[in-house]
Amino acid sequence: MDLVGDKWTLLIVRDLAAGPRRFVELQRVLPGISTEQLRSRLNRMVADGMLTRKRYREVPPRVDYELTERARELMPILGELARWGYEWAWSPPRATESVDLGAIFRLAPGLLGSIQAEGTVEFVVEEPEHRGEYTFTLSDEGVNVEERPADSAAARVAGATEAWIRAFSPERDRSLLKLSGDQQLAERLLNGLLAVGRRAAAARAA
Repeated sequence: MDLVGDKWTLLIVRDLAAGPRRFVELQRVLPGISTEQLRSRLNRMVADGMLTRKRYREVPPRVDYELTERARELMPILGELARWGYEWAWSPPRATESVDLGAIFRLAPGLLGSIQAEGTVEFVVEEPEHRGEYTFTLSDEGVNVEERPADSAAARVAGATEAWIRAFSPERDRSLLKLSGDQQLAERLLNGLLAVGRRAAAARAA
């Protein structure tokens, strides 16, 4: 707990699960953390062998942070914490609340673990001002997620933010999501990410 029990470490692990990020990119996806807090936490995680730091000879200077294998071992724990949140702490977003769907998608390696499927699935968040694209690669070794458009996807799932929020709600309403391509592969990925807990199942049955 000394290494990961603070407020920010596990969130940093989650937000680096889709690949390396720069300092300013981490600031963007971690609202509420000060510049000094983030700098201190990243330095500590590098010292603890949880992150690598790569410097590029660019102007302005560029530094990327990436998870080590030691940190990636925490993904199943993050997945279980997310399931607990779905089960016990879910509530509809407030009118002024911003929902970071990427934070959910980046949990895929921890939520799914090993999955009996192979192929590439693209998730798209369709918004006029910000279009989010996520590529999931499924294999016997697990699930890898990257924040980029898929070069060639076997399946595609797209929808506005509201459609994705409804899909992740206890009712698991996917009616507004648009599936194309290999529907079975897309459903398998969705079923893993939207796993129904006991309370959610009871809500659907009621």
